[in-house]
Amino acid sequence: MPHIDSYYAKTLVSSTSFPTLSNNIEADVCVVGGGLAGLTTARELLRHGKSVVLLEGQKIGWGASGRNGGFVSDGYAQGILNLEKKLGVDHAKALFDISREGTKYVRDNIEGFASKGQDPQYHWLNVVRHDDGENLKASIEKLANTYGADYTFWPTEKVREQLRSQRYFQGLEDRSAFHIHPLNYCVALADKIHTEGGQIFENSEARALHKHQTHWEVQTANGHVKAAKIVLCGSAYLSDLSPKLESAVLPVATYVVVTKKMKSKLADAITFKGCISDNRRAGDYYRLIEDSDRLLWGGRITTQKSEPNALAQLLKGDIEAIYPQLAGLEIEKSWSGLMGYCVHKMPLLREIEPGCWTATATGGHGLNTTAAIGIVAAEAVAEKSDRYKLFEPFKAQWGGGPIGRLATQFAYWGMQLQDKWDER
Repeated sequence: MPHIDSYYAKTLVSSTSFPTLSNNIEADVCVVGGGLAGLTTARELLRHGKSVVLLEGQKIGWGASGRNGGFVSDGYAQGILNLEKKLGVDHAKALFDISREGTKYVRDNIEGFASKGQDPQYHWLNVVRHDDGENLKASIEKLANTYGADYTFWPTEKVREQLRSQRYFQGLEDRSAFHIHPLNYCVALADKIHTEGGQIFENSEARALHKHQTHWEVQTANGHVKAAKIVLCGSAYLSDLSPKLESAVLPVATYVVVTKKMKSKLADAITFKGCISDNRRAGDYYRLIEDSDRLLWGGRITTQKSEPNALAQLLKGDIEAIYPQLAGLEIEKSWSGLMGYCVHKMPLLREIEPGCWTATATGGHGLNTTAAIGIVAAEAVAEKSDRYKLFEPFKAQWGGGPIGRLATQFAYWGMQLQDKWDER
């Protein structure tokens, strides 16, 4: 199946394709899932001297890894100060340092072998939609002093100079962050794996796992892979492989649109060229692309897997509510992405059975986390470090199945109401 019709697919710089698995092969490790977590895991395993087979059910980067906002920044979906309350400063700082390692990994790659098709823009501005300057200042000071975060405070006046909206107040600038073209990055990683000796198979959905005394067997429609160890990185697209894992990862959709060209109009609203988001529980995230000629905007959350018929109009209304001066804008592309979340808002990185690992559930974290858990998972599988133990408190706990998805949807609606109350 080709990539969905998105801005990223339209601007893909390489049409690299890989064969379908049609025989029986062996490797040290089989990675299931050709998104960014799986690709990073596979590449790092190769660097640790392991032979690797990667299976992707569709195309490389077909899922959320190739459809997201393209933001790369330190941290996790679960705020680091919340992690500190749960785990203590030392443990939280060790996790934050791993997230920073993921950010650096992506930066180094797009400034090196993965530079093709990238126009990275640096810094991230996260703004608040109600006057909360003193609390924001205190948080920034804590994160900078304790965790070494490269954050600075923006007063309301400075925010509104670059984001000309009366809906925004103070902001946090993350000077380590940047944004990229995620699908081009996925394909560059796959090409790198291939040139370094890894085997990649597309349109090769893993349909069953069989555990043997000395190895695992991953079965596809037309072949199977025999491997001493396996790593499951399929996020929201794992199906019937590991019931415990599948029940823990909630599939959550978010929406993205890209406008038609309107450089002069955008200049009246937005001059900040880095990542932009707000700190609401259910916030917007967006960025200027193509030399500030277009706006890429994402937002909203739903547990429904189907796209609403009026997706473009839905987000068009969100944009115009923030920037009335953009009224009448036209949407060129709209799409959705299905991400995997856990109720604890942290990724899953652990050995769920002897020889069977998972590195998944990175929805809402940003692309740094896909890299971070791929690096650490590869170290664990290759027995090079035990840093994976830092993620042990975040178990594959039951997400509630269909009832859990319904509860998540109600929770999202509740978050919207809380956000509106805060703004009042």
